[in-house]
Amino acid sequence: MAQKTLEHLHKDIEDMKNDIAVIKHILTEEYELSEEGKKRLAEAEKTPRSEYITLEEARKRLKA
Repeated sequence: MAQKTLEHLHKDIEDMKNDIAVIKHILTEEYELSEEGKKRLAEAEKTPRSEYITLEEARKRLKA
């Protein structure tokens, strides 16, 4: 029984190591925003904070 537990733990650790390697690869990639993304970001930066809504308000709107 202990052997099976160790084997299972070993497999889980190996899986986590693989997942971490994938995450590290994703984080080291250099991405560039598309023109559409840049446009939306510029528009969002111009929005005054007074026009922002709370998370609760967003949830209410999604339920409606």
